Amino acid sequence: MISYYCTNCNLSVNQSECPVCGKRTEIKSELFWCKKCNVPTYNSICPVCQNECKYFTSDVRPVFPEERLLIEIILNKPLAFINDSVWNGSGNRYYVNGKKIPLKISDVKQLDSNTIRKEIDKYKEHNSYNAFNAYIDKWILANKTHFESITTEAKQYINGISSEYLNDKINSAFVSFSGGKDSTVVSDLVRKALANPSVIHIFGNTTLEFPHTYEYIARFREKNKKTPMLSIENKEQDFFNLCETFGPPSRTLRWCCTIFKTGFIGEKIKSTFADQKKILTFYGIRRSESVSRNKYERSSDGEKISKQMVASPIIDWIDYDIWLYILTTKIDFNDAYKLGYTRVGCWCCPNNSQWSQFLASVYMPDLYKKFYDILYKFAVKMGKKDPAEYVVDGGWKARQGGAGIELSKNVAINFKPCATDSKSFNYVLNKPITEQLYELFKPFGILNFDMGKSRLGEVYILDFNTKLPIIKLQGRIGTNELKISILNTPIARRTKIVEIELKFKCQITKYQLCAGCHACENACKHNAIKLIKNGESDFDYYYEINENKCVHCFDCINHYTGGCYMRRVLLPRGKGYSGND
Repeated sequence: MISYYCTNCNLSVNQSECPVCGKRTEIKSELFWCKKCNVPTYNSICPVCQNECKYFTSDVRPVFPEERLLIEIILNKPLAFINDSVWNGSGNRYYVNGKKIPLKISDVKQLDSNTIRKEIDKYKEHNSYNAFNAYIDKWILANKTHFESITTEAKQYINGISSEYLNDKINSAFVSFSGGKDSTVVSDLVRKALANPSVIHIFGNTTLEFPHTYEYIARFREKNKKTPMLSIENKEQDFFNLCETFGPPSRTLRWCCTIFKTGFIGEKIKSTFADQKKILTFYGIRRSESVSRNKYERSSDGEKISKQMVASPIIDWIDYDIWLYILTTKIDFNDAYKLGYTRVGCWCCPNNSQWSQFLASVYMPDLYKKFYDILYKFAVKMGKKDPAEYVVDGGWKARQGGAGIELSKNVAINFKPCATDSKSFNYVLNKPITEQLYELFKPFGILNFDMGKSRLGEVYILDFNTKLPIIKLQGRIGTNELKISILNTPIARRTKIVEIELKFKCQITKYQLCAGCHACENACKHNAIKLIKNGESDFDYYYEINENKCVHCFDCINHYTGGCYMRRVLLPRGKGYSGND
């Protein structure tokens, strides 16, 4: 059973939001094992046989025959559990007929994936779904009431928030579709709840999806021809090249999400729903997935993409509920789950577990080897004592900052105040001045190239209301020396010199670090910012601001700390560096 408790009101309730105070409730799930039916259930008394059940675990998922065969091979017991009820519970523990089996996931890194692959090929023809299907039928029957309860509640939520936001022509909705189990369930729920198969789906192809994900997307399109599936991908940049430029992504520095996913999804949303005031987005986010997601609200404004209202119909579901829905409704799903993967985002994600890393070495040996070589090369470059250990044990997943990365030198801004004028600042840039630098000062006001002395590289910026000069830029094209003078205030709604100067640094940081991550494009609510590729490299881009669309709201200037998302990725950390920089 699932229980909800409001710590604010000291009250047990039946939903994730307290009906008294409206605050989030604490959730606790308890699953039980029916020894007679040999399946888990939400009830302490089995709804099928009426036998008393024993507490089992807090969450559990079915183990498909493909994964079961892998487990048997690891234990040197091929096909030993072919007729048994096999499940995977909290803590990645495997159970056979309700009893935990002695398998330590941490030991898999010592196994030879080539040998494992040969054993799978040897026995897979003898594998069978017969017992699995029989137990799943019993499981569905034992959990029928719970299935109906969570399904009804989710549909009511979908209809409720849709009636609130989709009651006029200025709002639209879409399903964020990753090809994973959660978005698969949300897609089915939304289309059924709204009785509308034509709800737009957007698939963010990171170019790092599982091969099984692309196969599933193709099947989905074929089976759901009335459902528009818009696909986006970054065709300009290569993940593996950028790994060598920025260093591999880590748990705290997932630049890959911004560059290959969020940025381009944001562009697709803006181009598809250009005239809409609010875009209702149905996500498959669940609180039980991680500590950070446990803090999410069921409905909230999008933080990364403007105009977005995020709705999460299954936010309180656990894995048990997801698989109960999929197997009860018999909807198609990503085959990667049958192999033992618990999540199917990017196959090389730093958030993936050691188990997922092992599965990649077994089922995707070529891709695994390619990424392994990049990680090993990076470890050598960073001077790691044991590069192989750094890769296999996941040391790369914990790295922070850009120490040792060539581009990290552009994080620093060489600056000194003018000795004769407290309102002027001298900078030595890490790249020569080009016309692209001026673009970054458009949010402050109107650029005027006629007032200044061209031989000195003077450009004035006028207040967009009074048309009076507020800033003077001085620096010749092709040189690295830039002087910025404050002529009048306020600037960007600031009057203190120190605060204004920080705004200047934000824009200089963008100029020095822009690598085409597209984060700034998504931060602009007015579609005024566009990034233009400027060369053959994967990280050579420049900023372009449409003066006719820019309303000088200044949000883009320091939307990200220090002005640029990539600053956080490349900022050197460790001894001698402050984490608050």
